[in-house]
Amino acid sequence: MVDFVPDPSLYPFTSRWFDSSAGRVHYVDEGVGPPIVFCHGSPTWSFLYRDIVKELRGRYRCIAVDYLGFGLSERPAGYGYTIAEHTAVLGELIDHLRLDDFVLMGQDWGGPIGLGAAVPRADRVRGIVLGNTAFWPIEQLANRAFSVVMSSRPLQRRILERNLLVERFLLGRGGPALTAAEADHYRMAQPTEEARRGLAAMPGEIRAARPLLEDLARDVPARLGAKPALAIWGMRDVVFRPRACLPRVRSAFTRLDVVELRHAKHFIQEDAPGEIAEAIADRFR
Repeated sequence: MVDFVPDPSLYPFTSRWFDSSAGRVHYVDEGVGPPIVFCHGSPTWSFLYRDIVKELRGRYRCIAVDYLGFGLSERPAGYGYTIAEHTAVLGELIDHLRLDDFVLMGQDWGGPIGLGAAVPRADRVRGIVLGNTAFWPIEQLANRAFSVVMSSRPLQRRILERNLLVERFLLGRGGPALTAAEADHYRMAQPTEEARRGLAAMPGEIRAARPLLEDLARDVPARLGAKPALAIWGMRDVVFRPRACLPRVRSAFTRLDVVELRHAKHFIQEDAPGEIAEAIADRFR
């Protein structure tokens, strides 16, 4: 476990724990009402959703999870930190909490992880919210080159030793505007080389998770495509560019609303939490 206690003024939630088949998972479960499951990407954790949860917990039951290897969750020996493994553990948590008629939100890797858990539980899913993500094989040359470079030995060393993914891509010049205390919450959730092994595995999954993504490209429209859906997109994102991604999302869901966040980049939960909370409340009243 990470020896870090979040500041309650920033993260005013009760920590909860689930002993999954692979390791001990941290999550928050705040509020009452229809359940919403929030799934983060990399290199973030449930802290990413803090302002959205604070806004919605008066009307919804808000569940935000940390995958194993992220946030306050365990870093178990023998765990591979693959998208397939994260998907399976999330499914276990959904079943453990006996969630029914739930909305699922996923951003970045939270899209395929959340959708992968939702597909076999489609009869229990009320709706889908997606933001700046992909649930199909990622073919863009820039994304695949990023996967190759970041999986190389020198860059893996920088991820593990210098926390490169957090320091450069989340907290760097192109990232969201954060206070020093907020930035430290992302740093302290990945404080050591051993704690960053989950982060280091993620770039390679852009290529390695292709079979899972191929299944999702087929199964999401077939099993979830008729559900009420909401796409909330940061229009200045250079990772999941709206021109490339939104048509794929539109083709998968027959009851889709789209909210364009004109000034938001990749980490939409940091750039526009109020707009996201309002869009979710409007779509799933």
